[in-house]
Amino acid sequence: MRLEDLLGEAGFPPGSRQEWLELATKSLAGRSFAEALLSFSDDGIPIEPIHEPRRPAEPLPRRRPAASWAVVQRIDDPDPKRGNRQAHEDMEGGATGLSLIFEGAPNAFGYGLPATQEALATVLEGIPLDRAHLRIDAHPSSRVMGDWLVAVLSRRKTEPSGLRLSLGIDPAAIFAGTGRLRMSIEALQASMPPSLSHFFAMGVPGVVLEADGRVYHNAGATEAQELGAMLAAGVGHLRLFEGARQALIYAAPHVGFALSVDQDQFLSIARIRALRKLWARIQEECSIPPAAASIHAETSYRMITAGDPETNILRNTIAAFAAGVGGADSISVLPHTVAHGLADAFARRIARNTQLVMIAESHLDFVADPACGSGAVEALTDALCEKAWSEFQAIEKEGGILQSLAAGHLQSRIMAAREERGRRYQQGGRHIVGTTIYRPVTERPAETLPADRRSPEIDAAAFCQALDARRLDEIAGGAG
Repeated sequence: MRLEDLLGEAGFPPGSRQEWLELATKSLAGRSFAEALLSFSDDGIPIEPIHEPRRPAEPLPRRRPAASWAVVQRIDDPDPKRGNRQAHEDMEGGATGLSLIFEGAPNAFGYGLPATQEALATVLEGIPLDRAHLRIDAHPSSRVMGDWLVAVLSRRKTEPSGLRLSLGIDPAAIFAGTGRLRMSIEALQASMPPSLSHFFAMGVPGVVLEADGRVYHNAGATEAQELGAMLAAGVGHLRLFEGARQALIYAAPHVGFALSVDQDQFLSIARIRALRKLWARIQEECSIPPAAASIHAETSYRMITAGDPETNILRNTIAAFAAGVGGADSISVLPHTVAHGLADAFARRIARNTQLVMIAESHLDFVADPACGSGAVEALTDALCEKAWSEFQAIEKEGGILQSLAAGHLQSRIMAAREERGRRYQQGGRHIVGTTIYRPVTERPAETLPADRRSPEIDAAAFCQALDARRLDEIAGGAG
């Protein structure tokens, strides 16, 4: 039964948007509606206080089955043996997936497992790989990591067909996050097709190439800029599959996506839904039946604050909620103390339990697409699709994602967005709880594990304005 029918049976007269606007205007005491109740996203998308319900033309293509999303825990400890103990604790504590973060990865944030075959074997020792969703986040050795992983599986006599894997190969994310590639763009584009053919011949299941938007988000990109960069990377991956003489109808399901979700609940929900719609359109343009996008969501590093770190638990909860409602296939929650160092067991447990409570107690996974039909979410989704498609077209005109990065075009747009956002924080147009408002008088020290933070190596001469991970409190400069 519709809400209108229920209200009618209860004796409430029908209302209209115009009547609501008239009543709202009366209560504003002379202020304009736009000034008091209308806001805008970083992409200039208007966010209204009320929307009419909307019925989408067709359901979004989804990959996640009736079962819940994968609860993925980061393993980023420079000590592989300690990382192995953490992995066992996480799996025994309810996690259903692991994300292996190696040093040099754009989202290692100064830590990460050693990028060696021995470290990979050590950290996976005793882990039931046939019952875990295993991710390897993008890093400079992603391609060879596939061979190392196959060697580990062969040694353990694990049947690859029963696994859920993501190799996380994304040259664009590495280029953006580190400022360099191990070879020229032309050589990379020539060498990738044989590697992809090799992976297919080995029968590696799951996602092989991933379009990772987190590095752009953490550098300050708007929602549409992150989505546009991911689309451009995804199209670049399809071109590589074509070069490997793989039919796109079979290759497309091996392309995955990783994005950030933050404390803006509705925009984060819309961001995931927009990505599904946009990837379906890309496949339609390639004349292949749309395969549902495989989407991994990670809570935003950019929104993490060093001050009053307990407030990060609230931000992470909102972000993880948005990812679950938006339909992410796997979700990783950053520990709330990540700005202070390597997370200890308590911070890891809080990150893990944030998702487990949503699944086991709130049952957020019960409905396939709970945001479907919401006027606000559908409007944001459609607006994001338009803005992201424009960004994608701009990148394509610049020669594709790698060429755009090499020329500094994408970076300049992202830096402009970041500077504008920073001005709004410093001028009081935006606030950060625990940093710019409601700052605690005293700070409790955040407990972390002993580990040396590595400085990322960025060659500014080889890369124009290399993107860096920046948190909101750093951008705000501690204002207020």
